[in-house]
Amino acid sequence: MNFLRLPFLVKLTLVVISIIGLGYLLALGQSILAPFFLAFLMAMLFLPFATFLERRLRFPRSISTMTSVMIMLVILAGVIYFFGSQLSSFSKDLPHLRGQFTTVFNNLQHWVSDTFHIKINEQLDYLDQGLNKLLSSSGVILGFTFGVFSTGFGFIVFFILFFIFILNYRRVLNNFIVTVFNEKHKTSVQEVVNEVRMMTKKYIIGLCLQVFIVSILASIVLTVLGVKYAVLLAVLTGLLNVIPYLGICISLLISCFIAFATGTPSTCIYVVIGYIAVHIVDGNIVLPFVVGSKVKINALFSFLGIIIGEHLWGIAGMFLCIPAIAILKIIFERVEGLQPWGKLLGEEEKPHKKKKKYKISKNITLEEMD
Repeated sequence: MNFLRLPFLVKLTLVVISIIGLGYLLALGQSILAPFFLAFLMAMLFLPFATFLERRLRFPRSISTMTSVMIMLVILAGVIYFFGSQLSSFSKDLPHLRGQFTTVFNNLQHWVSDTFHIKINEQLDYLDQGLNKLLSSSGVILGFTFGVFSTGFGFIVFFILFFIFILNYRRVLNNFIVTVFNEKHKTSVQEVVNEVRMMTKKYIIGLCLQVFIVSILASIVLTVLGVKYAVLLAVLTGLLNVIPYLGICISLLISCFIAFATGTPSTCIYVVIGYIAVHIVDGNIVLPFVVGSKVKINALFSFLGIIIGEHLWGIAGMFLCIPAIAILKIIFERVEGLQPWGKLLGEEEKPHKKKKKYKISKNITLEEMD
């Protein structure tokens, strides 16, 4: 078979045109592709449970799928109830928070004026008005939290339907991916599909565990410091931590803002120190031991993915871009000819690097995942 050899500039032009066309299609199909990809991730998360129901309890495919859907809806309803109850108590305290923040801010104005002898009343008044408006809006945090994955009722409906279809027709989709390639590549394609499915499932489960652990750590820090709404802020920190680097900074700003409005300025300093400690524990212990290094994305492409994801799909794209890049990395590393792209997305490999181990007890030892 003779392959057509094209000049480098022609190949580069075709690649650039393909990337632009793909980006245009992703932006155009946001209302369909965003819930579909989120449904795919959730289907990978519930796949072991559905398989258990079918193989061990002999449930039909439709019954196992609907059972998974019901459990997911119960969890989703619990999350919505949690945020709703927390934000309800938060909205009741808004007048008190606004008055307390105004008092603290006025004291800060006098301190800056007395200490530095700088006439900045107009600037500080402008900041005061802007921050008071931010506090007076009870839907700011609610809209940010629930606006992450939702663009309306249609998003939720599409998400649930796609989740049902992907989980119920997973064998059909798997057979299509395998049979669409040449017969001589059928075995290797099946191996790649199985590895991608297993690694994706482990990654999503690890990501959920990371969110849970970071939420617990942040809750302990904020509770010890006496910050109000510690649990709400901690859960928000865990969710935002899915966005590398940027997420922890956003949650830190929100926590410092609440700590400043409900406590003393010195509390903000302790919150910053506490969040730095949480980030260190997350990056050096939680991420290597729970998520693993094979799907770890380097900082450059994490940041580029966040920017491109936000541009294409808004806030939802900022959250979904990291799992998408991780899945692409898994595929690239297992497809011949694409391995360099997988290495480009990952961290720098260190030869002869030993896995980290922490011995908790005689029978329990934590070992870094691949």
